[in-house]
Amino acid sequence: VQLQASGGGLVQAGGSLRLSCAASGSTVIRLVIAWFRQAPGKEREFVAGFKSYPSYADSVKGRFTISRDSAKNTVYLQMNSLKPEDTAVYYCAAGTGVITSNMYNGAAYTYWGQGTQVTVSS
Repeated sequence: VQLQASGGGLVQAGGSLRLSCAASGSTVIRLVIAWFRQAPGKEREFVAGFKSYPSYADSVKGRFTISRDSAKNTVYLQMNSLKPEDTAVYYCAAGTGVITSNMYNGAAYTYWGQGTQVTVSS
């Protein structure tokens, strides 16, 4: 399975971006796909994931939306009301057999995309 993340960029606080994670080698329906992010000097953290239903970190609830398009074999992360603290490299990750309670753990995922930089200016 290969994942190609895209859509990052520079945006002002309050703005929006949509990240894409295109999968090949398997279908997104068969995978648990999640977004993680890592800011400079900080540990990688879970942002959002999609198994049977979407799950979100508390810090992004109400602002970010994860969705999947099976026809395009792509998972999206729509990010609205962006804040400077959302600045990070965002990675999409995929795995099979990821249980819901372990979705927040990066070690549960086998496949990782290359990351896309999101920078939010104040």
